[in-house]
Amino acid sequence: MNSDQLFARALQLIPGGVNSPVRAFRSVGGTPFFVKAAHGATLVTADDRELIDFVCTWGPAIHGHNHPRIKAAIATALENGTSFGTPNPYEVEMAELIVKFVPSIKKVRMCNSGTEATMSAIRLARGFTKRDKIIKFAGCYHGHSDALLIKAGSGALTHGNPDSAGVPASVAQDTVVLPYNDRAALEAGFAANPGQIACVIIEAYCGNVGFIMPDAGYLQFLREITAKHGALLIFDEVMTGFRLAKGGVQELEKITPDLTCLGKIIGGGLPVGAFGGRADIMDHLAPLGPVYQAGTLSGNPLAMAAGIAGLRLLEEQNPYTRLDALGQKLRDAVLAACRTKGLAAQVPQCGSMFSIFFTATPVRDYATALTGNAKLFARFFHACLTRGVYLAPSAYEAGFISTAHEGAVIDRACEILTAVIKEL
Repeated sequence: MNSDQLFARALQLIPGGVNSPVRAFRSVGGTPFFVKAAHGATLVTADDRELIDFVCTWGPAIHGHNHPRIKAAIATALENGTSFGTPNPYEVEMAELIVKFVPSIKKVRMCNSGTEATMSAIRLARGFTKRDKIIKFAGCYHGHSDALLIKAGSGALTHGNPDSAGVPASVAQDTVVLPYNDRAALEAGFAANPGQIACVIIEAYCGNVGFIMPDAGYLQFLREITAKHGALLIFDEVMTGFRLAKGGVQELEKITPDLTCLGKIIGGGLPVGAFGGRADIMDHLAPLGPVYQAGTLSGNPLAMAAGIAGLRLLEEQNPYTRLDALGQKLRDAVLAACRTKGLAAQVPQCGSMFSIFFTATPVRDYATALTGNAKLFARFFHACLTRGVYLAPSAYEAGFISTAHEGAVIDRACEILTAVIKEL
């Protein structure tokens, strides 16, 4: 069956025909394609089209799709079973790697998704501080748990519904939403809620409202103000962890958060999440402490084996300089083409993450991200797709690059992006 036929079947059985909203192409128009295989930097659709992929499973495929080492690790683990419901050796090895790579993490708990990780970290922060309120930032997406799905990014922003139906007002009132990159707003938020803020959670480098970098010194200010007010600082590094550096944004910025949420790469493409941090905080989790968190499939041996293989590859290859060079090449090609065409554009990029905003306004928060021309992006997206390049189907999502994009692949992708921009 081709993609249109599959989508028609899916619409009868799955809400919107998709199992995650942004996949539906609602913000760019058209209907989604279905993928039957992926290898390296390439997706193979149900229509037998090959696409250069800059979504990379929304982050995990830093080594490209279907990497032989990761595939072999899953196959080896599979020989012994799919799930045990007991502790397994892979969990311990994964915990050792995470603690080794991320110095702020002294103890870690595995779970099954980034949503689970952030939800659990918030509960832990509340239990540890004995406070109820949290601060998050407009446009930062931390999964779809009630307390965090308020002024969210990712699919919620794409669909113009950042405040989801079904989130009780009683939950929302304990979430203080502030603009990203605004020091005065942070000071005012703490001043208005003295002694009540349990934690501040942030995508240190935003990836779910497009890719946005913090202003110089902003994260250090965040570290200082949370310490001053006795609130915990939580870095959501589900996207950025191990992707921008082995130690994530906190390594690049030399910031030590109290808790860190992880996912994506530590599953090697399989469902996974984790959260960790200071030992005294983590020891408040059951069975040692009063904060309950559990999961039958947490630490699943297949996911752990895949993630360990992926992290070992990062340790051996240390590909971050190479990935940044690829990111810069793509960024420079897009900006040069836009200048030639006379199009205003912003292309924030760090390492293997980037975004393309069609706006003259420097993008530094939720409000400035929305100045991007989403209709122009939709035309750009479809023209790229027609020529064989797959970008995220939303003007408000980060793009990702893998080591498999090196060489002829990135050259071809830059040629296509440049040609499309010239024709817009």
